[in-house]
Amino acid sequence: MLVDKEAPQALALVIDGNPMSRSLLCQHLRDFGFGTIKSAHRIADARELLEQRRYDLVVCDDHAQAAGGSGQDLLDELRREHQLPYSTVFVMVTSEATYQKVAEAAEAALDSFLIKPFSANTLYTRIKEARQRKRQLKDIFQALERRDPDEAIALCLQRYSQGLSYGLYAARIGAELLLQLQRYDEAFALFETVATAHRSPWARLGLARVQLGRGDLGAARRSLTGLLHDEPRFADAHDVLGKVLMEQGQISEAMQTYRLAAEITPGCILRLQHAGTLAFYAGNPAWALGTLERTWAMGARSRLFDVLSMMLLAFLRFDAGDTRGVGQASEVLTRFSGRYPQSLRLRRMAQIGHLLATLQAGGADIVLAQASGLLDDLARPDFDMEAATNLLSLWVRLHRHGLPADELARGIDRIGQRFAVSRAATEVLAAALRHHDGAGDWMRQAHARVMQLAEEAMNHAMRGDPLAAVNSLLAHGGDTGNAKLIEMAGLVARRHQDRIDGLPELLDRTAALAHRYCQPMSHIAGVRRSNRSPGGMVLRR
Repeated sequence: MLVDKEAPQALALVIDGNPMSRSLLCQHLRDFGFGTIKSAHRIADARELLEQRRYDLVVCDDHAQAAGGSGQDLLDELRREHQLPYSTVFVMVTSEATYQKVAEAAEAALDSFLIKPFSANTLYTRIKEARQRKRQLKDIFQALERRDPDEAIALCLQRYSQGLSYGLYAARIGAELLLQLQRYDEAFALFETVATAHRSPWARLGLARVQLGRGDLGAARRSLTGLLHDEPRFADAHDVLGKVLMEQGQISEAMQTYRLAAEITPGCILRLQHAGTLAFYAGNPAWALGTLERTWAMGARSRLFDVLSMMLLAFLRFDAGDTRGVGQASEVLTRFSGRYPQSLRLRRMAQIGHLLATLQAGGADIVLAQASGLLDDLARPDFDMEAATNLLSLWVRLHRHGLPADELARGIDRIGQRFAVSRAATEVLAAALRHHDGAGDWMRQAHARVMQLAEEAMNHAMRGDPLAAVNSLLAHGGDTGNAKLIEMAGLVARRHQDRIDGLPELLDRTAALAHRYCQPMSHIAGVRRSNRSPGGMVLRR
């Protein structure tokens, strides 16, 4: 009963915690002609296997060992993190026939969804249909393989508009491509067409994602509020709303949103990391500690684990007086740094972890002697917002062990002048300083000084001297590394290009500073994963 002629060359994975059920599924796949079949009884083991090599077919029991999460969580996470090839057929098996389970399956764009008990013939039919769909959409995948998104989009729109088989599926791929390419008007139109015709939650979420991409936070928030009113357990919508709230500087509200998303999908490592990270910055250490400990227990061997979680655990264990726990965290950070010696990010975390362990062990004099040198990297292009918040978290704890208040204030001012580019960013930086009553206000004062510099420069332009405005912005931007000042210099130069002598040289200076200091950054690294796009499809072979 060969499912198709390619099956003998295909690699399949069966994930099921029940030995008898797992054995039966493997036997069915052999009967269907699959040449190589692997199996796993735990989600954590399956995650490792899927991260290591490409599988053509995955048959997963949704409740395969609750430890490590559900099959739904695994699929949700691997697809968003580009760990699962788009051509892989993923079949979910469950004993629950609830509306919620069926809706979750539809929203995850599963290739097939089977409810126990089912016959071998039903499994055969579902696998055959799913593999056929992959072949039907082969031209779209081939266009993506050629790195030709325009052709892929055209094929998607053609299939949807002509009512061809798998047209709605193709529309979702096309909309995702348009959004990734920042062709917002076209993406919005396609999402809106699908949302109106089909009321698909993913399309409604797509509208909010476009609004967020455009920077229209108010509209995105309204769209998400309406969607969550109708679909309160739509975890992806909570993810996007959390990002909107972070952009608005509302850390506590964002934490509650990510926390709810994590409760809806308790086995999702990413959501646990997001929720735990924001709990740390929102001043909820007990919940942050428990959540990040759970994240480590679940994801210690997964490439989806973000080492920032261990960095924050080191701070939380330090605050709890857990000497052994701080030492263990320091060892983990050192191990990660040793595994990737080229990573300055990991090296900085390992250094901070070592200093915390030394401080906890009574070596305050040693650590304080090194304190001033911790700011040496501040002007480096690779010193980002995450590094700044980690350093502030250490800096404020050093104050409790003898770092003079004036030295603490100077360090905060230097970091603030570079990274306090907006009210939202400033509030995150201030949140890292919760252990000192006045330190958050010092950070806000640094932001106010940046805004004052910008205002004074813009006054030159208002008085008819845009060249003076650009020179002032570039001078202060070069001194502080503040991206807002540098970007403003470029905007003013282009807006008044007809009135500025030596424009090419000014633009070259602006571009050089922008290349050094204006790299895309997130307010908190734990809530930024470049591949993650809640509600979107992963466009990968």
